[in-house]
Amino acid sequence: MRKIHIVTDSTAYFAKEDSIKKNIGIVPLSVHFCGDVSKEGFPGEFKDFYEKLENTKEFPTTSQPAVGDFACAYKRALEIGEEVIAIVISSELSGTYNSARLAADMVDEEKITVIDSKTSAGNLKLLVEKAVQLSEQGFSRKEIEDEIIKQRENMSINLTVDTLEYLKRGGRLSNTTAFIGTLLNIKPVIGLVDGRLVSVGKERGKKKAMEAIISMVPDNVKRISIAHVQNDSEAQQYKNELEKRFKNAIITIDELGPVIGSHIGPKAIGLCASW
Repeated sequence: MRKIHIVTDSTAYFAKEDSIKKNIGIVPLSVHFCGDVSKEGFPGEFKDFYEKLENTKEFPTTSQPAVGDFACAYKRALEIGEEVIAIVISSELSGTYNSARLAADMVDEEKITVIDSKTSAGNLKLLVEKAVQLSEQGFSRKEIEDEIIKQRENMSINLTVDTLEYLKRGGRLSNTTAFIGTLLNIKPVIGLVDGRLVSVGKERGKKKAMEAIISMVPDNVKRISIAHVQNDSEAQQYKNELEKRFKNAIITIDELGPVIGSHIGPKAIGLCASW
């Protein structure tokens, strides 16, 4: 029986059935949109949100889970004799790490380890899966923490967008820059660097932006998650291409939810790579 329970947040985007099967605790972030507040939910549940996003000029905001949400997840594990490791979205992107840390201090810091993944989406999912595997193999909490910290240094995320509209709405682009960029069909390449989303390049057209992103993937890559926002058809096309190019890599497709997807918009796509 596994003695260490793994907890993460909703931006790992585990399918609901997978989180249940692997006994992973999912603590969701919240989305505030058009007067409503809702939990982020699971892949397969995001279609209505994105349809609303495309048909309104309002822009959603998000908030980290309450300290009490993490505390409840921890207590459930401790009550059946398990210790806990929580691996959560980058502290540069959300206050989720602070909530998870405060909850650990409040519940039992001697039996709970909280790790800032410095990433999200497919790479956060991979770190959690790795922690689950190590736990099942009998590794200690400290040994798992060391392995996760080592792995997070060998990862990258790079994304591009279908339209500049949502970067503009979120305040990442000025109206003028977005207007000129749209006229010239400029697509930014957005990378996760030191846990923060930053511009790492720009290309004329989405196809060239994706070519640039693919060129950033190292030859020794082991896992690639094709991350997308309501864009499964394009993701499937790139999966076929990547399987030919990186024959030794495991390649998956993962849907991005509102917490991340609202900032880059429908049809955005990118790669989460680990080696």
